[in-house]
This record gives sequence, C-alpha cells and structure tokens, in this order.
Amino acid sequence: MPKFMDIHHGMKDLTPDQFNAAHQADLAIQSEEGVTFEHAWADTDSGDVFCLSEAPSAGAVQRIHERTGHKADEIHPLSISL
Repeated sequence: MPKFMDIHHGMKDLTPDQFNAAHQADLAIQSEEGVTFEHAWADTDSGDVFCLSEAPSAGAVQRIHERTGHKADEIHPLSISL
C-alpha cells in the first residue's frame, strides 16, 4: 500500500495534549478510509506537523484529517524508502 507524508502548517504553540488529541482522533476513524497513521511529529516553533501514513490514496488521508478538524496543507506520496 502507498505511503504518504502530510504536512499541516499554522499549528504553532501546539501543546503535547492537543497534539495527542488530534492524533488520537485520526486513529479512531482511520480504518473507515483504509488509512493507517504510522507516526506523527510536531515542530511547535514553526507550527508544522508531519504525519506518516499508509493509505489507498492521498484523498483518503485528507478525508480523515478533514473529518477530525485539521485538514492537511500538503500531502506527498513517498515512492522510495531506505
């Protein structure tokens, strides 16, 4: 299944609890779109959040994020892994 890295901008000053709550919201419904969120990272200084997932499409990833209230600003397919 394809992998994707999505990026959310503008989440500056995100607390660990807010970050965890957003991630848990995604995990709670990910199976409805066939998505598996594997890991998430946040840079609270820049406000950027990065999510690594396996999914049937970028659209499936975006639909999960939209439903949980934090639409991705960018979604990049990852075609090579080391």
